[in-house]
Amino acid sequence: MKNSALKGALGALAVVGVALIAKKAVQRKRFIKGIFDEYGIKEKSPFGLADKIREMNDEEYQNLKGKFKKEFASKCCRKDNTCEA
Repeated sequence: MKNSALKGALGALAVVGVALIAKKAVQRKRFIKGIFDEYGIKEKSPFGLADKIREMNDEEYQNLKGKFKKEFASKCCRKDNTCEA
């Protein structure tokens, strides 16, 4: 029974970690759904997105690319709120 408090603390920490991961997954799912709605993509799959990208002009593509970079940018490499990719 010596380690019961430690096990409880680690268990609580694990639950918090899983909750944070689930929250991030839901946020990203909402972002992707918003992209599909914004660009009028009926087929909710990577293939539907690829078909739409093929139809886009360069300006629209760069705009979409910027949105994806902003949403999925790694937060670990930032120095002064910039990220070198």
